[in-house]
Amino acid sequence: MNLVLDLFTGVTVAIGAFFFLAGSIGLLRFPDAYTRLHALTKADNLGLAFIVLGLLPQAGGILASLKLVVIWVLVLFSSAVVSQLIARTARAADRRR
Repeated sequence: MNLVLDLFTGVTVAIGAFFFLAGSIGLLRFPDAYTRLHALTKADNLGLAFIVLGLLPQAGGILASLKLVVIWVLVLFSSAVVSQLIARTARAADRRR
């Protein structure tokens, strides 16, 4: 059973790392701030979700699992707020031009 859990952890963490890589590539390749924000926030949130999902079976107990989920939820909220602030700033800069 441990082999199955280790395999599950390895696969989901690798998928999460792939999404982080895709978001970073999108950040570097897309032309404007809006598309960069979209690529980065979506890919990073999904990447973190897969990493947390992969780490849940390896957590020592229910408290450690709950901490991982709370961290993921806090990152979701903070990512949404920060991307909203960056988008508003970019829109204000576009209006000034």
